[in-house]
Amino acid sequence: MNAVNQYQQVTILLVDDDDVDYMAVQRAMQQLRLLNPIVRARDGIEALSILTSVDGIKGPYLILLDLNMPRMNGFEFLEQIRADPALTSAVVFMLTTSSTDEDRMQAYSHHVAGYMVKTKMKDGFNHIFNMLEGYWRIVELPSA
Repeated sequence: MNAVNQYQQVTILLVDDDDVDYMAVQRAMQQLRLLNPIVRARDGIEALSILTSVDGIKGPYLILLDLNMPRMNGFEFLEQIRADPALTSAVVFMLTTSSTDEDRMQAYSHHVAGYMVKTKMKDGFNHIFNMLEGYWRIVELPSA
């Protein structure tokens, strides 16, 4: 059996309004030959709609969440999912341009799995996806 087939496929929900970042994520996944499905929402409202719809994401999934977005920002989105019993266990990684201690502390107070600053990534998103691939291969994620 192929080693890839031993692992449950993890869907990635990218919540980010920046088209350049979305293309960089796609490029990194292609370079690393990751075949995980990726679903994009441009803000928290769209992400909540995807997560709560009947045809929404089937688990397991990881959320990569930007902080600064229109309509509903990352913190507002985190408050919504942490208050929803069906979504509270979602695994969320904050992926943002903000490097302030205040934002980092607020993100961790909403139980994010990690806080990554986009501008500190020398090799683009490749390091993030190498880390995430290792994460979802080892950690047992909740099903939807």
